[in-house]
Amino acid sequence: MSDGRAWEGNIKARLYERVRERGFDSLTAFAEARPAIPLHLLAEELGKDDVAGVQVLSGLLAEAERRKQVTRFVRDVFTRLWSESVPDGWPAMMDDDARFAVAEALGCWSAYTPETHKERADKVGDALLATPPPPGWHPLGPDDELLLTLLPDEEV
Repeated sequence: MSDGRAWEGNIKARLYERVRERGFDSLTAFAEARPAIPLHLLAEELGKDDVAGVQVLSGLLAEAERRKQVTRFVRDVFTRLWSESVPDGWPAMMDDDARFAVAEALGCWSAYTPETHKERADKVGDALLATPPPPGWHPLGPDDELLLTLLPDEEV
């Protein structure tokens, strides 16, 4: 997106036009059909030269807030960031590269988590580091059993 066209015109209208062209009535439905796909790849699918991942993120959050499903959104973003930073799942051995990948995923997730859920997200990160999941674990979507246990649906 070197030409910066993602920030020109009516971003919201463009997003929803692209989603409808693909047969979906919401950005959430479009994203749910592509679980654990990184945000930047969702953006590329909607418009390689004029849609940015942060725009997809913002649109998904707005829909989640309207539907009162922000906790599910937070878990969904976790799965997308995890698949990007730690594609082979939880490391079997926590060497420097693995520590960096896990820290990158958790750090980005924290940065993308709405303020209302930051404290809960921090506790999830702490729990994963204190009691690591089995090697190879990677959530395939927001309804992953471990994620649901760590971050159950309860809107704040």
